[in-house]
Amino acid sequence: MKRWLSAFILLLAAVGIVFAAAPDVLEHKSCAYCGMSRGKFSHSRMLVEYDDGSEVGVCSLRCAAVDLINNLDKTPRRIGVGDYADQKLIDAEKAVWVIGGDKAGVMTAQAKWAFGTEKGADDFIREHGGTKADFEAAMKAACDALYQDTRMIRERRKTKRGTL
Repeated sequence: MKRWLSAFILLLAAVGIVFAAAPDVLEHKSCAYCGMSRGKFSHSRMLVEYDDGSEVGVCSLRCAAVDLINNLDKTPRRIGVGDYADQKLIDAEKAVWVIGGDKAGVMTAQAKWAFGTEKGADDFIREHGGTKADFEAAMKAACDALYQDTRMIRERRKTKRGTL
């Protein structure tokens, strides 16, 4: 009986996690560029919707920058980002961004987090440091760091595979 109850509770938890996932995470479970789980990184995930109706789900601003660079002939209609505070998808261009701080970034050495409110960004900065920015500044920082971040990721993956 105890085993059955444990299995039932585990099943309910799994169903709850699936139903709690945002629609964009269900549609794009892993990052189109690095393969990381967008659910696990829902606080940094992004969804780029193009005017031709196509869309791409990525784990971070870094991978969104790669997609935007690779798709120069497409015009983004909407760029969504996970609010660091509550993981809800918000408009990346209207978000208050924080660059830097003591929290490790996703796919980057210099973290870039989005917040739906000034208060959320201010609270983060008070606790973890960093500097407020708009979307353009955050995207520029991501593009400027692209080579170094790509190199860092390659080195980490070599170390994991034991080929270093």
